[in-house]
Amino acid sequence: QVQLVESGGGLVQAGGSLRLSCAASRNIFSFNNMGWHRQVPGKQRELVAGIRRDGTTYYTDSVKGRFAASRDNAKNTMYLQMNSLKPEDTAVYYCSAFDSALRTDYWGQGTQVTVSS
Repeated sequence: QVQLVESGGGLVQAGGSLRLSCAASRNIFSFNNMGWHRQVPGKQRELVAGIRRDGTTYYTDSVKGRFAASRDNAKNTMYLQMNSLKPEDTAVYYCSAFDSALRTDYWGQGTQVTVSS
């Protein structure tokens, strides 16, 4: 069973920065795709950013130019650098990993990000 553990969330003022980490219990290069998602109460979980096995990244429009996903294969860790944070970025952030061979999505437990105005 793969475990994903997020860390790095917290309280920050608008305009500030945070870096989230997602540590995996196995080699992350084995995943076809890894992603960052967020959810606020009463709303659906939304995809924020993703990074493919080849290293290419993609983002939802609302975070383009502010957030950057990256990974360190040697540390089996994916990151989300979040800059110029806004109150509307407040959410629980989750990381995910997709294994196409097993057709399985793995999820972390989430980390809270709160941006004060």
